[in-house]
Amino acid sequence: MTFNKKSGSSPNPVAHTQDLTELSLLIKQWGMELGFQQVGITGIQLPEDEVHLQRWLDRKHHGEMGYMAAHGIKRSRPDQLVAGTTRVISVRMDYLPTKSTSITQVLNNPMSGYISRYSLGRDYHKVLRKRLQKLASRIEQAIGEFGYRAFVDSAPVLEKSLAQNAGLGWIGKHTNLINRQAGSWFFLGELYTDLPLPVDTKTSAHCGQCVACIDICPTKAIIAPYQLDARLCISYLTIELEGSIPIALRRNIGNRIYGCDDCQLVCPWNRFARHSSEADFHPRHQLDNPDLISLFQWSEQTFLQKTSGSAIRRIGHHRWLRNIAIALGNALHHCNAPHEQVPIINALKAQTSHPSNIVKEHVQWALQQQKGLNQQ
Repeated sequence: MTFNKKSGSSPNPVAHTQDLTELSLLIKQWGMELGFQQVGITGIQLPEDEVHLQRWLDRKHHGEMGYMAAHGIKRSRPDQLVAGTTRVISVRMDYLPTKSTSITQVLNNPMSGYISRYSLGRDYHKVLRKRLQKLASRIEQAIGEFGYRAFVDSAPVLEKSLAQNAGLGWIGKHTNLINRQAGSWFFLGELYTDLPLPVDTKTSAHCGQCVACIDICPTKAIIAPYQLDARLCISYLTIELEGSIPIALRRNIGNRIYGCDDCQLVCPWNRFARHSSEADFHPRHQLDNPDLISLFQWSEQTFLQKTSGSAIRRIGHHRWLRNIAIALGNALHHCNAPHEQVPIINALKAQTSHPSNIVKEHVQWALQQQKGLNQQ
């Protein structure tokens, strides 16, 4: 992988320390003008993070996410991913929408489907990558051609470690990045560059003795502070896992049909979280509080139409139905009267002949919940 830089271009004119310091300040100013809430700069040394990553992989905590191990040490050594990299410009952008149904309201209604707040609007990859490209172009206008490469969760990059080193926050016990002034409801992006910019100070940790995120996790995926077993994580199960979701975990998934935000919901630092004014992150198609039965009736064509330009589309229609079947089974389990069960049962029975064996398996499990059978 190489920089976005024309071959044969002249050496970068920015050389003096004073010029580089002024440029770094301008980069942060331009980033804020482009809609990022914070911009930081760091070097490329990640020795401790590399050890932590390798230990996580050795324990198989990445599950079926083979891409986490596919690129060797390139993930923890930026200059091996993009030759010539000396600095990383790290950015963050808030995403919690201003106009959306209360998270607790959705989670407490078994007939609603909970979708992780980051995916309610336009695909964040596209939004941040476009802004990063604009930031790079603005730098280029000021100093001429330079080497850079933009990443938004799209390559082997240790984005949280880099952001922590760049002063954007610290990695919390739930393994998400936390900022003292903004909580954790934000996206991260990076510009790998050959500019020898001055670096910012690494953020210190401020979780203290708090274990709220560990205690709240529905499937106990946070097995110890700063240690996540993705194989137990609802976000992994509903998004990354392609096959059958383990029966023992289905009941604890509740009505979460795409991702899970419980660990962020209880984090004390999120009392400082700021809502995003980005129109691209506003909920689409009422997905902030959708009716499970209505979603389960979407055809594949409807699914593709409704999720166009959304991060949700990546799981495909079959996994979408699989996840909703579990949520409907859990809703059925909680029904207190026979008449409440009828619409759920009818919706599930309509999919018993679905061509996907995975969908059929989860539908059958869901139907069994009406009999009060304990499948755990």
